[in-house]
Amino acid sequence: MAASPSSKLPNNFLWGFATASFQIEGSWDVDGRGKSIWDDFAKIPGKTLDGRNGDVATDSYKRWREDVALLADYGVKAYRFSISWSRIIPLGGRNDPINPLGIQHYNNFIDALLEHGITPFVTLYHWDLPQALHDRYGGWLNKEEIIKDYAHYSRVCFEAFGDRVKHWLTLNEPWCVAILGYGRGVFAPGRSSDRVRSPEGNSSTEPWIVGHSLILAHAHAVKVYREEFKPHQHGEIGITLNGDWEMPYDDSPENIEAAQHALDVAIGVCRILPYAASCSSMFRRYRLMDPIYLGRYPAHMREMLGDRLPEFTSEELAVVKGSSDFYGMNTYTTNLARAGGDDEFQGLVDYTFTRPDGTQLGPQAECAWLQDYPNGFRQLLNYLWKRYKTPIFVTENGFAVKGENNLPISEAVKDDARVHYFRGTTAALLAAINEDGVDVRAYFPWSFLDNFEWADGYKTRFGVTYVDYETQKRYPKDSGKFLINVSI
Repeated sequence: MAASPSSKLPNNFLWGFATASFQIEGSWDVDGRGKSIWDDFAKIPGKTLDGRNGDVATDSYKRWREDVALLADYGVKAYRFSISWSRIIPLGGRNDPINPLGIQHYNNFIDALLEHGITPFVTLYHWDLPQALHDRYGGWLNKEEIIKDYAHYSRVCFEAFGDRVKHWLTLNEPWCVAILGYGRGVFAPGRSSDRVRSPEGNSSTEPWIVGHSLILAHAHAVKVYREEFKPHQHGEIGITLNGDWEMPYDDSPENIEAAQHALDVAIGVCRILPYAASCSSMFRRYRLMDPIYLGRYPAHMREMLGDRLPEFTSEELAVVKGSSDFYGMNTYTTNLARAGGDDEFQGLVDYTFTRPDGTQLGPQAECAWLQDYPNGFRQLLNYLWKRYKTPIFVTENGFAVKGENNLPISEAVKDDARVHYFRGTTAALLAAINEDGVDVRAYFPWSFLDNFEWADGYKTRFGVTYVDYETQKRYPKDSGKFLINVSI
């Protein structure tokens, strides 16, 4: 039976899987790569849930040909991956040497993807700042220096790869960098006001300084691309931000207001759990997209933070506003929002999955912050489309099956709970496109491979491919097969 129009995707829709360099590559000291802030941080006792680090990860720097072949076997149309800044410029800076072996590695990888008919979708920065820049001047805390160095690194990548790469992401989830790295201190570089956690840092000011630097660095990289490369390379560039759908806890006016407030100010906000690093995507952030798409920070954010929130100069705002060709969307779940709360990182709003009658919003994942509720995905797509009127690229969406890491491989690959999750989100995606008229142009489930899940180490598995970390053998899961069938 032929598929109905409402079940089809646009012909040019980008459908594939996603990863990040530090989470899969390993080979931390191979071919001239410099250290990133995650290399030593992950080796500090207590910083990862299982005490493991990214030295090997899924060994993808060495096994990239195997990975490309597996992507081709899946039949994906596109692949989102990130470039390791410290492989390209080991010391990171605009006056530091460029590493030709790093350039060659990604050239080979991009060429192999294209030979297999797979469109490369490249993220320039997925949390792995060169350690040398953090040591030299404080990294993202030093706006003037980091903007120049990031713009230079971006230019090097555009020059080396832009003849073949037509889809660029500047930064992945910048508020994770700001809040978790400089507020909570649970991600590299681990700065926080909590002296038990960190010997230095100021959680009341540094996250906002870093967030401001990230927005400006993104905007200047876009400026470089649009002025120097887009006219002849003809690609597109944007940023990816994350947040989840917020529903009122009940019908009371204060909770209806709280849910709307969460959407208007936060979309999704940073939450702290008993173990402060439970899953890489657990912390949802304040909305960074308003300056980029609307030219301002949300009013409540300015009211809440006062003079701790850096102001854009008129010159800076001219570069920032409109600095994304699309809306990069990372989303995983839906929250029930309640009025109350005194945590700035949570937007002064309380979140729960438990309804007033005691039932749960949806099936529970391995991560405490994640439940399966696909209706929220469709609602969020509609909300973002109506608010920003910008094409949406879903750059991450996924589910960690509860207890999967403890299962034998033969059972883990039969990941019914993940299939259930993706059955719901893909149906919501198709409905949003074909019934609601939302302009969605890409869908990249997280993740292609089980991998190093940041502060979770390797205990939490998001992959549609099982990785045996002892042998590095890859085993396709039922969820990967399901997703490819949906995309046909």
